[in-house]
Amino acid sequence: MSRTGFAACGLDGQLQNASQARQFVATTLTGWALPQLVPDAELVVSELVTNAVQHALDPASPEDGDYPVWLGIFRQPGDLVCAVTDPSSTAPRPRSADECALGGRGLHLISALCDTWSWSLTPPKGKTVWATLPLQ
Repeated sequence: MSRTGFAACGLDGQLQNASQARQFVATTLTGWALPQLVPDAELVVSELVTNAVQHALDPASPEDGDYPVWLGIFRQPGDLVCAVTDPSSTAPRPRSADECALGGRGLHLISALCDTWSWSLTPPKGKTVWATLPLQ
């Protein structure tokens, strides 16, 4: 069994992309013989993709001829990296969510589940937000 791997999929920037991302991750991780990571990885990619769709896409400026959001998962020795690329260069920031708020907790959940998360600009435009889960 390979100790490394890469899989990616393009997403069209719709809210149902979170569901598509979860299915992609579940199928890929099961194929990599890592079913124990599926629940946490599904939650992480669901939050990352939802953030990209809700906060990074400008409905007035649709992307031409390409997917506006990309999901990549990388298996490395010791960890799994979940990465989402979108066309916005705005930094993701954890928010303080009111107890009754429907949103605002995604990056806090990612921080709790993952060893680390961060982001980087992806020239010529956009950013990639990534998080790592331990393989153990």
